[in-house]
Amino acid sequence: MIKAAKFRWGIALLLFLATGLSFFDRQVLSTLAPVMTRDLHIDNITYSHIVSAFILSYTIMFTAGGRILDWLGLRVGMALSVGVWTLASLLHGVTRSALQLGVFRFLLGVGEGGCFPGATKGALEWFQPKERATAVGFANGGSAFGAVVAPPLTVWISLRFGWRGAFLATGAMGALWLLAWTVFFRLRGRGEAPTTPDPSLTTEGNHGAEEGVIPWRTLLGRSEVWGLMGARFLLDPVFYFYMFWIPQYLSQTRHISLEVIGNLTWIPFLTLGISNIAGGWVSDRLVRSGWSINAARKTLLGLAAALTPFSMLCVWVSGPRLAIALMSVLMLAHGFWIANYMTAIGDLFPTRAVGSVAGISGSAGGVGGILSSFVVGAVAQSGSYTPLFVACGLLYPLAFAVILLTVRNIRALDAELRAAAWK
Repeated sequence: MIKAAKFRWGIALLLFLATGLSFFDRQVLSTLAPVMTRDLHIDNITYSHIVSAFILSYTIMFTAGGRILDWLGLRVGMALSVGVWTLASLLHGVTRSALQLGVFRFLLGVGEGGCFPGATKGALEWFQPKERATAVGFANGGSAFGAVVAPPLTVWISLRFGWRGAFLATGAMGALWLLAWTVFFRLRGRGEAPTTPDPSLTTEGNHGAEEGVIPWRTLLGRSEVWGLMGARFLLDPVFYFYMFWIPQYLSQTRHISLEVIGNLTWIPFLTLGISNIAGGWVSDRLVRSGWSINAARKTLLGLAAALTPFSMLCVWVSGPRLAIALMSVLMLAHGFWIANYMTAIGDLFPTRAVGSVAGISGSAGGVGGILSSFVVGAVAQSGSYTPLFVACGLLYPLAFAVILLTVRNIRALDAELRAAAWK
């Protein structure tokens, strides 16, 4: 039997590992892209289509996965999500063509679509408001550490067992996580309730069935939802570019070997992981010191937006290490941004709507990612990555302006949503 206090941090740790695994799995392809594209005779245009296949299914399942998690609950929903993408990872290891790789990439997105709505939902359900930003930053921060581990470990495995062996290894990691998730919930004592002020939570840590999920028409009637969607639409393309194209940029433009790529590309994601957790902690500290939630969250969002333009300089500096350092500035800012952005969803919406709002905003980001991926492929094929890095540096201030215009005050909307749903 596990007490509630220990159980909720156990949940947070497993969610940290899940988000880490999801980014590890998707980073394997980008790390090995220079080798795989050569072996499978894939050019940049075709590679952009394969990336788009993942983003397409990820986009669809972000909304569907968030809704499923609100319906099935955290325990079953996360197990289903990780199970699907674990199967997809294993299938990557047997791919023989660009078409097969695209299909398996699509399946990976189907599974991973529910991961971040689930991680956010779990952190918000099990932690008090004064701890939420820290918990959300920690749970989602695993993604960055997965991306940190992925390049060097992927290169190490591929040099010994080939690139197919790297995908088989990620599948094995997913299976181990599923085992740990199942066993952990069986160890939990009955009758323990999550530490949360929301009375709709049951002893299983899921939303209460008596009120159910909030209708889409009610959620989409709020400017806050559209603002959150707009920000993700603008910024997810930036993150997809950094995730899927940086190894290609280093290989094609700076002519760096796969081994050196593995030694360098983890650095921006380490910065992201640290700032993801730190961004949540600083925000919570401001709230505990007397700041309003609105002021704390928006201050961190604004500081993040102010930092990103400096990252544009990466294309004009000499030496790959300085370029990576400047890319890390953007990832530092992104960590502060995403921790407070995701926490704001929990500040605004009740737990029975968190998965849905996180999901639909993620889908909006996916649409932006799909549209941008074709542009990225065409620009990269032309041989110049400069316009892409410039755009990345400018989009965060624009997204912050969208938030300021649409989310006037970050406050609990539960009563207003309930009243609107009853009309």
